[in-house]
Amino acid sequence: MPAALQMPELELIDHAGLDSAVYLRIYLIGLKIFVPIAFLAFAVMVPVNWTNGTLEHLNLSSKLTYSDVDKLSISNIPIGSRRFWTHIVMAYAFTFWTCYVLKREYEIVATMRLHFLASERRRPDQFTVLVQNVPPDPDESVSELVEHFFLVNHPEHYLTNQVVYNANKLSNLVHEKKKKQNWLDFYQLRYSRKPSARPFVKTGFLGLWGRRVDAIDFYTSEIERLSEEISIEREKIASNPKSIMPVAFVSFKTRWGAAVCAQTQQSRNPTIWLTEWAPEPRDVYWDNLAIPYVSLTIRRLIIAVAFFFLTFFFMIPIAFVQSLANIEGIEKAVPFLEPVIELKFIKSIIQGFLPGIALKIFLIFLPSILMLMSKFEGFNSISALERRSASRYYIFQFINVFLGSIITGTAFQQLDNFIHQSANDIPKTIGVSIPMKATFFITYIMVDGWAGIAGEILRLKPLIIYHLKNFFLVKTEKDREEAMDPGTLGFNTGEPQIQLYFLLGLVYSVVTPILLPFIIVFFALAYVVYRHQIINVYNQEYESAAAFWPDIHGRIVTALVVSQLLLMGLLSTKNAAQSTPLLITLPVLTIFFHRFCKGRYEPAFLRYPLQEAMMKDTLERAREPNLNLKGFLQNAYIHPVFKGEDEDDNDVAMEEPMQEQVLVQTKRQSRRNTPLPSKHSGSTSPSKSRVVRD
Repeated sequence: MPAALQMPELELIDHAGLDSAVYLRIYLIGLKIFVPIAFLAFAVMVPVNWTNGTLEHLNLSSKLTYSDVDKLSISNIPIGSRRFWTHIVMAYAFTFWTCYVLKREYEIVATMRLHFLASERRRPDQFTVLVQNVPPDPDESVSELVEHFFLVNHPEHYLTNQVVYNANKLSNLVHEKKKKQNWLDFYQLRYSRKPSARPFVKTGFLGLWGRRVDAIDFYTSEIERLSEEISIEREKIASNPKSIMPVAFVSFKTRWGAAVCAQTQQSRNPTIWLTEWAPEPRDVYWDNLAIPYVSLTIRRLIIAVAFFFLTFFFMIPIAFVQSLANIEGIEKAVPFLEPVIELKFIKSIIQGFLPGIALKIFLIFLPSILMLMSKFEGFNSISALERRSASRYYIFQFINVFLGSIITGTAFQQLDNFIHQSANDIPKTIGVSIPMKATFFITYIMVDGWAGIAGEILRLKPLIIYHLKNFFLVKTEKDREEAMDPGTLGFNTGEPQIQLYFLLGLVYSVVTPILLPFIIVFFALAYVVYRHQIINVYNQEYESAAAFWPDIHGRIVTALVVSQLLLMGLLSTKNAAQSTPLLITLPVLTIFFHRFCKGRYEPAFLRYPLQEAMMKDTLERAREPNLNLKGFLQNAYIHPVFKGEDEDDNDVAMEEPMQEQVLVQTKRQSRRNTPLPSKHSGSTSPSKSRVVRD
């Protein structure tokens, strides 16, 4: 841990990439925002709240139950008191401080991104543009049409292009062949250790039944069959024009030429020849490039409707499963188990464990469900898939964890109440309930946040999964390597969790400040632990140069506006009519601040300045005047199944010899940057030995 904290940020960027370093800055922002706010809140607001006896008087008159935590909250202020002015002034102070920190961080991260792009070694995506919705032409192939179009419109800068094939079926065949090859290696290894006994296998489902045959002969014949199918499918793709999608990766001679093309409209018809920066080769999600561009809008509409129902109706099937998972339902379904179920110990386990198991299982699978929804939408890079999945996960948590915990009832019941309520009453309904839930959220932060960080450093779950894989699935050393792969940081699951704590901190900073120390402890522990994990455990699957930062900024600003609206609703029920209107200015100022930051800093994350591109090109020409850029870019964006990366995949390699380019030099000293090929794209960073050898 101390060594992880001592590594400077520049060295961290060189070691693990800019994405990882900027991800850690989210935890630092939490500390920068909430530590000063906590000092101010405990110095000013806690004494103001504590020195009232409102809850004690209510307890004597109406037997109201309250805790010591409630004495420190706004609930202890009498209705109509002038002390509410303190909360309004503090709300302004907290908002201004939060906005200052956010602006400062946006500026720093934007500068880090531009510096990273300027100082980074040459990569194919710096010269390449993804062109979509290429219009059909009966007289020319897609490749010829793309080349002709860009030679005419970018004559001085166009270099080469690579069309995209619909190779999803071929990819599945190659993947199946790799699995069969793995089984063959396993049985050959077993036979070499014990030559007296030939291994046998059953040909049925999972090898549980079916005809009993010689394992080595069976898998050899299966591999031969698949190799023939792969060869036929490859020829079919090469000869069938319908296999070529109206999509191409177009490369330019300079970064300046690529920047001009990626950031301008290519045709008078704005729906064709659509250009955007190409993801880096590791980041490409090849399956979605085969989706017709015209269907993307329909797909996204379908997913928007599906996500709405998933968010607001997800408790209905879970409640149904829970109703079946009671003792009477089990006894009715399996009456012969009644004597066992009626045992006191078994009965207590069923009553205590089963009601929550359905919800827990659903929440475990929720990130995977959201990722599948993002893939269906058709995003063409893994980073875009993770950003969209994270956004949906945050919305789900906001509605079902935050609002669902504050307001009793399911999300659907809340939706029904909100529809029949006046819009002015919604902040009141939520605001009144907020102080009463402070104790619950303190517990939630400790159980979900603190315990989650402890689980992260112990990594018990990956350890158990590894041993299960090792026992049931591992057959060869390659299997063991894959089973030991620690994976990536998991932006699509980790970032929404962080944002929930930002929301809780900003909402409760004025209402119940006692919550703030628990959030500060979470951010401090998380920063230390994840810094260690990023340096020593996790792999970097791709590098987006912190393209996710505008989403981070937007969600924190959203949490700030929500906190202001809920405070406004709460104070409106406290007969603070004279002071409440002053809070109306806060959301307006916050939204104006967000628009300012969006206009001032967001372009650095969406566009690449031509000045920077020209500067980089000029330096490169001076240093490497004889650079063969076409050779560097020629094979960078070929589908992984057409690359002869593995010796056992030579039959799917293209006829002309191809050598995979070194895309990202290894930063780590102890192991590979990405030890295994991406699950999605098949590309990988080279090992250290390979970089030295090259």
